[in-house]
Amino acid sequence: MKQYRQDINGVLLLNKPLGLSSNATLQKVKHLYHAKKAGHTGTLDPLATGLLPICFGEATKFSSFLLDGNKEYIATIQLGISTTTYDAEGEITEQSNVNTSKEDICNVVNSFLGKITQTPPIFSALKVNGKPLYEYARNGIDVEVKSREIEILELEILEYLNDKQFKLRILCSKGTYIRSLAHDIGKLLGCGAHLGGLVRTKTNEFSLDKRINLEFLNNMPDEEKIALLLPVDILVSSIPILEINAHEFDKIKFGNPFIRSSLNNIPESNVRLYYEAKFLGIANIMRDKVQPSRLVNL
Repeated sequence: MKQYRQDINGVLLLNKPLGLSSNATLQKVKHLYHAKKAGHTGTLDPLATGLLPICFGEATKFSSFLLDGNKEYIATIQLGISTTTYDAEGEITEQSNVNTSKEDICNVVNSFLGKITQTPPIFSALKVNGKPLYEYARNGIDVEVKSREIEILELEILEYLNDKQFKLRILCSKGTYIRSLAHDIGKLLGCGAHLGGLVRTKTNEFSLDKRINLEFLNNMPDEEKIALLLPVDILVSSIPILEINAHEFDKIKFGNPFIRSSLNNIPESNVRLYYEAKFLGIANIMRDKVQPSRLVNL
């Protein structure tokens, strides 16, 4: 019978391999750590590689702080071919000659900077009426895919691989589909395009370490694997700290609020709570009241 470890709490910055779904990768990592509770933050397609943060135990309570963060990608854009999925996995829908100059490519790419409206790919896990879009697509059912506002904060052409391929660095808001960006770039250029490859290099302030992959973990003793985990509170490191006293701790550990009169210097609505240097969770500030909103098991 499989023995799960109950005491694994923390964050692993995994380099997801090519060809595996994010969920399949998660299951392999859970097995390697003998972990009972784990989840990933921010799905990567099977053809994408790179940073897939895995949250264990108590860290899963704070995973939304990564899901909501900005992401950085290195994308390979393939010009001249459009596909059903907007990437190399899909069926080819159109092929065109590529007669665009580097200047044209640069101008079109830069036109996507800032807040833009983007339509997600029909072959995606985004749900409409409780079903993922790819189910409608596979069954040939037409469904309205609503566009939404996203933000492209930075775009940089890193290199031209040949006259039909170039590498693009993208820093973007949550909800951005790089496949849709590649497809839309091709439409504006008039030659069509799809996403040829994708590596996620950053999520919030966390950067990809290419060494930390499944093979690396598989050949490592359990103690060393545990040592790779970042602490749970790393997920909320941007939130101000509030140290509490013993009386306040007695209230917090039962999920009850407490009154603190000197909170005027904390304008934010959330704080990180600590007692004797131990992370307790996060709380909402409402004038002089501290209301716990998400706590670790105390």
